Amino acid sequence: MKNKFLLLTMFVSILLLLAACGTDNTEKAGSGASTQESDTFTIGLEAGYPPFNWTQMDDSNGGVKLQGNSEYAGGYDVEMAKKIAEGLGKELVIVKTEWDGLVPALTSGKIDAIMAGMSPTKERKATIDFSDNYYTSNFVMVVKKGGPYENATSIQDFKGAKVTGQLNTSHYGVIDQIDGVKKQTAMDNFPAMRVALESGKIDGYVSERPEGISASSANENFVMVEFTEGFKASEEETAVAVGLTKDSELTEKINEILAKISEEERQEIMDNAIKNQPAAE
Repeated sequence: MKNKFLLLTMFVSILLLLAACGTDNTEKAGSGASTQESDTFTIGLEAGYPPFNWTQMDDSNGGVKLQGNSEYAGGYDVEMAKKIAEGLGKELVIVKTEWDGLVPALTSGKIDAIMAGMSPTKERKATIDFSDNYYTSNFVMVVKKGGPYENATSIQDFKGAKVTGQLNTSHYGVIDQIDGVKKQTAMDNFPAMRVALESGKIDGYVSERPEGISASSANENFVMVEFTEGFKASEEETAVAVGLTKDSELTEKINEILAKISEEERQEIMDNAIKNQPAAE
């Protein structure tokens, strides 16, 4: 009886010891994962909105490898993200994410920040926070060269035109300011809009000036139209900022880093992005 009790006691002791070791290893693994996460600055972007961001097949012109595949991302957002990551003392990780999936990816913790040419609108601020602006632009229209809208000077010149913009963006919303416009279904991304314009499915699409320059540089059949009587938009709709989770500890740190980047340097980065963008999308 004593022997049986002794054996039972030893068996229970071994189980407790094994359980303790497992707990210790789990804690260490969790600690390691946490440390790894803190060593990275993970951003989400479409990699399809040049010159802010695009997809390329190698690391030329400073391209950064996308997480989980063989492609790389380049562009203005990428270059600014590099500076922020360096200022934070972290490794930059980029996750290619569809536009509509960016905010959910941020709020679910899959990414630390959104750097995708995103404007800090009131609607978005209800869900997420933003850094200070890291670029400010204005709205333009991209049309076919030699077409009836190439020499437009007012947005009202697009009366009767088939016009679109990107889904869930202020680009699409401002189309309503054109009297009699034939507003088309919003599209998911800019490559799709460029294809639609090339094929004649639409007469033009709204974008920000850097993308307009990018589109006309990438395709000789496109031209960017800037207006003397243009779209009315608030700064929050034409500015670009880093999207962050509510009350993120990164917000203040990122603002400090951005404050050290002069407007001249930002414009130089944008000019280089326009120059280095892929020849076609």
